Amino acid sequence: MDKPRIDELLPHADGSRYELVMIAAKRARQINNYYHSLGENTLGLEELTPPLITTRSTNLLTIAFEEIVDSKIEHDRPE
Repeated sequence: MDKPRIDELLPHADGSRYELVMIAAKRARQINNYYHSLGENTLGLEELTPPLITTRSTNLLTIAFEEIVDSKIEHDRPE
């Protein structure tokens, strides 16, 4: 899957584009931290989760969006 469409993504964020961007950005940072920890051969205090899907994309946001569409990401809605 390449570049999921916005109409596929919005239902996973309760229809809020802002919430969708926040979820994807947070996940992209987690993936980035995972890849950096591999290069440094260290594990930080955070849980480092590798990408949860197999994809051709190398763009971290695209990977995060694909994980959201595939329902691999669980998020808590802020109150």
